[in-house]
Amino acid sequence: MAEDPSPPNRRKRERRPPGAGPAPTEARLHEAALNHLARFAATETGLTRVLQRRVARWAQRAEREGMAPEAIAPIVAQGRAAAASVARRMVSAGAVDDAAFAASRARRLSRAGRSRRAIAAHLAAKGVGGETAAGTLEEAATDEVTAALAHLRRRRQGPFDPDPPEEAEALRTARMKAMGALARAGFPREVAERALDLDRAEAEARIIESRRG
Repeated sequence: MAEDPSPPNRRKRERRPPGAGPAPTEARLHEAALNHLARFAATETGLTRVLQRRVARWAQRAEREGMAPEAIAPIVAQGRAAAASVARRMVSAGAVDDAAFAASRARRLSRAGRSRRAIAAHLAAKGVGGETAAGTLEEAATDEVTAALAHLRRRRQGPFDPDPPEEAEALRTARMKAMGALARAGFPREVAERALDLDRAEAEARIIESRRG
Protein backbone atom coordinates (compact mmCIF):
# COMPACT_ATOMS: atom_id res chain seq x y z
CA MET A 1 0.00 0.00 0.00
CA ALA A 2 1.37 3.40 -1.00
CA GLU A 3 2.18 5.77 1.80
CA ASP A 4 0.63 9.20 2.07
CA PRO A 5 3.29 11.59 0.69
CA SER A 6 2.01 14.46 2.81
CA PRO A 7 4.01 15.26 5.94
CA PRO A 8 2.31 13.91 9.09
CA ASN A 9 1.93 17.41 10.52
CA ARG A 10 0.14 18.71 7.44
CA ARG A 11 -3.49 18.15 8.20
CA LYS A 12 -6.49 19.65 6.63
CA ARG A 13 -7.47 22.59 8.78
CA GLU A 14 -11.07 23.02 9.72
CA ARG A 15 -12.60 26.14 8.31
CA ARG A 16 -13.23 28.57 11.11
CA PRO A 17 -16.42 30.62 11.15
CA PRO A 18 -15.89 34.34 10.49
CA GLY A 19 -15.21 36.53 13.49
CA ALA A 20 -17.60 39.18 14.72
CA GLY A 21 -15.40 42.05 13.63
CA PRO A 22 -16.16 45.70 14.45
CA ALA A 23 -19.54 46.60 15.90
CA PRO A 24 -22.18 47.67 13.34
CA THR A 25 -22.09 51.45 13.70
CA GLU A 26 -24.15 53.78 11.54
CA ALA A 27 -21.07 54.65 9.48
CA ARG A 28 -20.36 50.99 8.76
CA LEU A 29 -24.00 50.31 7.94
CA HIS A 30 -24.02 53.29 5.57
CA GLU A 31 -21.06 51.81 3.72
CA ALA A 32 -22.79 48.42 3.62
CA ALA A 33 -25.92 50.06 2.20
CA LEU A 34 -23.94 51.71 -0.60
CA ASN A 35 -22.29 48.39 -1.47
CA HIS A 36 -25.66 46.63 -1.53
CA LEU A 37 -27.33 49.27 -3.68
CA ALA A 38 -24.46 49.16 -6.13
CA ARG A 39 -25.49 45.56 -6.87
CA PHE A 40 -29.21 45.37 -6.17
CA ALA A 41 -32.33 47.53 -6.37
CA ALA A 42 -34.15 47.76 -3.05
CA THR A 43 -37.05 49.35 -1.26
CA GLU A 44 -36.66 51.25 2.01
CA THR A 45 -38.09 48.30 3.95
CA GLY A 46 -35.96 45.83 2.00
CA LEU A 47 -32.75 47.77 2.63
CA THR A 48 -33.60 48.09 6.32
CA ARG A 49 -34.03 44.30 6.50
CA VAL A 50 -30.68 43.73 4.80
CA LEU A 51 -28.87 46.00 7.24
CA GLN A 52 -30.66 44.61 10.29
CA ARG A 53 -29.73 41.08 9.23
CA ARG A 54 -26.14 42.29 9.16
CA VAL A 55 -26.54 43.49 12.76
CA ALA A 56 -28.06 40.13 13.75
CA ARG A 57 -25.15 38.22 12.18
CA TRP A 58 -22.68 40.38 14.10
CA ALA A 59 -24.54 39.60 17.34
CA GLN A 60 -24.44 35.86 16.69
CA ARG A 61 -20.71 35.94 16.01
CA ALA A 62 -20.01 38.14 19.01
CA GLU A 63 -21.90 35.74 21.27
CA ARG A 64 -20.02 32.79 19.78
CA GLU A 65 -16.75 34.55 20.59
CA GLY A 66 -17.82 34.86 24.23
CA MET A 67 -19.08 38.44 24.41
CA ALA A 68 -21.59 38.87 27.23
CA PRO A 69 -25.26 39.10 26.14
CA GLU A 70 -25.74 42.22 28.26
CA ALA A 71 -22.95 43.89 26.28
CA ILE A 72 -24.34 42.74 22.94
CA ALA A 73 -27.93 43.86 23.52
CA PRO A 74 -27.39 47.66 23.50
CA ILE A 75 -25.16 47.45 20.43
CA VAL A 76 -27.83 45.46 18.60
CA ALA A 77 -30.53 47.97 19.59
CA GLN A 78 -28.40 50.85 18.35
CA GLY A 79 -27.54 48.95 15.19
CA ARG A 80 -31.16 48.20 14.33
CA ALA A 81 -32.08 51.86 14.82
CA ALA A 82 -29.09 52.91 12.72
CA ALA A 83 -30.16 50.52 9.94
CA ALA A 84 -33.56 52.20 9.70
CA SER A 85 -31.92 55.63 9.80
CA VAL A 86 -29.51 54.74 7.00
CA ALA A 87 -32.35 53.42 4.83
CA ARG A 88 -34.26 56.68 5.32
CA ARG A 89 -31.17 58.65 4.33
CA MET A 90 -30.91 56.60 1.14
CA VAL A 91 -34.52 57.48 0.32
CA SER A 92 -33.82 61.19 0.92
CA ALA A 93 -30.75 60.97 -1.31
CA GLY A 94 -32.77 59.35 -4.10
CA ALA A 95 -30.76 56.13 -3.99
CA VAL A 96 -33.88 54.24 -2.89
CA ASP A 97 -37.24 54.86 -4.54
CA ASP A 98 -40.06 52.45 -3.71
CA ALA A 99 -42.28 53.64 -6.57
CA ALA A 100 -39.52 53.31 -9.17
CA PHE A 101 -38.59 49.90 -7.80
CA ALA A 102 -42.23 48.77 -7.98
CA ALA A 103 -42.71 50.04 -11.54
CA SER A 104 -39.54 48.39 -12.83
CA ARG A 105 -40.24 45.10 -11.08
CA ALA A 106 -43.89 45.03 -12.19
CA ARG A 107 -42.90 45.48 -15.85
CA ARG A 108 -40.29 42.75 -15.66
CA LEU A 109 -42.56 40.26 -13.93
CA SER A 110 -45.48 40.96 -16.26
CA ARG A 111 -43.28 40.31 -19.29
CA ALA A 112 -42.14 37.08 -17.63
CA GLY A 113 -45.74 35.89 -17.42
CA ARG A 114 -46.70 36.78 -13.86
CA SER A 115 -50.29 37.76 -13.01
CA ARG A 116 -51.23 41.02 -11.30
CA ARG A 117 -52.01 39.03 -8.15
CA ALA A 118 -48.58 37.39 -8.20
CA ILE A 119 -46.89 40.73 -8.87
CA ALA A 120 -48.75 42.37 -5.98
CA ALA A 121 -47.65 39.55 -3.66
CA HIS A 122 -44.04 39.88 -4.83
CA LEU A 123 -44.03 43.64 -4.26
CA ALA A 124 -45.50 43.19 -0.78
CA ALA A 125 -42.77 40.68 0.07
CA LYS A 126 -40.15 43.19 -1.07
CA GLY A 127 -41.56 45.84 1.26
CA VAL A 128 -43.57 47.93 -1.20
CA GLY A 129 -46.57 49.46 0.56
CA GLY A 130 -50.08 48.51 -0.49
CA GLU A 131 -50.98 51.93 -1.87
CA THR A 132 -47.73 52.21 -3.80
CA ALA A 133 -48.15 48.72 -5.25
CA ALA A 134 -51.78 49.35 -6.23
CA GLY A 135 -50.89 52.67 -7.83
CA THR A 136 -48.02 51.08 -9.73
CA LEU A 137 -50.18 48.30 -11.14
CA GLU A 138 -52.86 50.80 -12.09
CA GLU A 139 -50.43 53.19 -13.79
CA ALA A 140 -48.60 50.36 -15.52
CA ALA A 141 -51.94 49.19 -16.94
CA THR A 142 -50.54 45.69 -16.85
CA ASP A 143 -51.98 43.72 -19.75
CA GLU A 144 -52.87 40.48 -18.06
CA VAL A 145 -53.82 38.77 -21.29
CA THR A 146 -50.30 39.33 -22.63
CA ALA A 147 -48.81 38.20 -19.31
CA ALA A 148 -50.97 35.06 -19.50
CA LEU A 149 -49.69 34.46 -23.04
CA ALA A 150 -46.10 34.71 -21.81
CA HIS A 151 -46.96 32.16 -19.12
CA LEU A 152 -48.49 29.83 -21.71
CA ARG A 153 -45.52 30.15 -24.04
CA ARG A 154 -43.13 29.20 -21.27
CA ARG A 155 -45.24 26.09 -20.58
CA ARG A 156 -45.85 25.37 -24.30
CA GLN A 157 -49.60 25.38 -23.80
CA GLY A 158 -52.60 26.96 -25.53
CA PRO A 159 -51.58 28.82 -28.70
CA PHE A 160 -47.98 27.67 -28.16
CA ASP A 161 -48.68 23.94 -28.02
CA PRO A 162 -46.28 22.50 -30.64
CA ASP A 163 -48.53 19.51 -31.25
CA PRO A 164 -52.14 20.42 -30.46
CA PRO A 165 -54.57 17.49 -30.38
CA GLU A 166 -57.07 17.15 -33.21
CA GLU A 167 -59.83 15.30 -31.39
CA ALA A 168 -62.41 17.52 -29.67
CA GLU A 169 -62.22 15.70 -26.33
CA ALA A 170 -58.42 15.79 -26.21
CA LEU A 171 -58.47 19.44 -27.21
CA ARG A 172 -60.91 20.22 -24.42
CA THR A 173 -58.75 18.35 -21.91
CA ALA A 174 -55.64 20.30 -22.97
CA ARG A 175 -57.54 23.57 -22.66
CA MET A 176 -58.75 22.70 -19.15
CA LYS A 177 -55.19 21.80 -18.15
CA ALA A 178 -53.96 25.17 -19.41
CA MET A 179 -56.83 26.92 -17.61
CA GLY A 180 -55.81 25.20 -14.38
CA ALA A 181 -52.18 26.27 -14.79
CA LEU A 182 -53.23 29.89 -15.36
CA ALA A 183 -55.57 29.83 -12.37
CA ARG A 184 -52.80 28.55 -10.10
CA ALA A 185 -50.60 31.37 -11.38
CA GLY A 186 -53.25 33.90 -10.28
CA PHE A 187 -54.90 34.78 -13.59
CA PRO A 188 -58.68 35.37 -13.53
CA ARG A 189 -60.83 32.98 -15.57
CA GLU A 190 -61.87 35.60 -18.13
CA VAL A 191 -58.22 36.50 -18.76
CA ALA A 192 -57.31 32.83 -19.21
CA GLU A 193 -60.13 32.28 -21.68
CA ARG A 194 -59.17 35.34 -23.76
CA ALA A 195 -55.54 34.19 -23.91
CA LEU A 196 -56.49 30.66 -24.91
CA ASP A 197 -58.85 31.90 -27.64
CA LEU A 198 -56.02 33.59 -29.55
CA ASP A 199 -54.19 31.87 -32.38
CA ARG A 200 -50.41 31.57 -32.27
CA ALA A 201 -49.65 34.42 -34.69
CA GLU A 202 -51.71 36.94 -32.75
CA ALA A 203 -50.39 35.66 -29.44
CA GLU A 204 -46.77 36.06 -30.57
CA ALA A 205 -47.52 39.54 -31.95
CA ARG A 206 -48.95 40.68 -28.62
CA ILE A 207 -45.92 39.47 -26.72
CA ILE A 208 -43.50 41.14 -29.14
CA GLU A 209 -45.44 44.41 -29.00
CA SER A 210 -45.42 44.40 -25.18
CA ARG A 211 -41.61 44.21 -25.16
CA ARG A 212 -41.21 47.30 -27.27
CA GLY A 213 -42.50 49.54 -24.51
